[in-house]
Amino acid sequence: MRREFTSNGISRQQMNSNPFVQFELWMQQASEANLTLPNAMSLATSDVDEVSVRTVLLKSFDEQGFVFFTNYHSKKSQQIQENPNAALLFPWLDLERQVKISGRVEKISTLDSIKYFSSRPKDSQLGAWASNQSGFLSSRQALLTQFEAMKNKFKKGEVPLPDFWGGYRVIPHRIEFWQGRENRLHDRFVYLKQDKDWIIERLAP
Repeated sequence: MRREFTSNGISRQQMNSNPFVQFELWMQQASEANLTLPNAMSLATSDVDEVSVRTVLLKSFDEQGFVFFTNYHSKKSQQIQENPNAALLFPWLDLERQVKISGRVEKISTLDSIKYFSSRPKDSQLGAWASNQSGFLSSRQALLTQFEAMKNKFKKGEVPLPDFWGGYRVIPHRIEFWQGRENRLHDRFVYLKQDKDWIIERLAP
């Protein structure tokens, strides 16, 4: 299962001084490469008992941070409430690339959650109402029954935003760009937040 990395690598001169501009470039290249769900990211959260990781979808990003949406009663939300620090990983392995992000997590505004929720397909909106995310479920039929109940409840008019559902923003203090190289001598550049500025350092592979 061993595979040699063959990319030409990256140099310090190629890295934009702004990590969000650099991320946007790599995200664009991942999209143009037709990767499956280039916005899929691993999200790691923790509490005093355990560390959890799962795949979620990045829905927007800017210099304020990286936004995803979830049920506020889910396990990830419970862990974030206890420990508002998290890590993200974008595994663009077909491009021999990864991006690792660490930062503090905060809820986005209700207005921004409403804007995104209203853009979702109606069945996805109903799914948010139907699922007690991370809760125990007696059967799949029980979930489908709840989904049908929500379809009936909201069959007229728009589906409102549940008060238990919305967005989180990961506000980074560390962003690492990883490019695979031959002989496992990978290129790694990390952006570290210092006050209002970002400094860039090369890391050993």
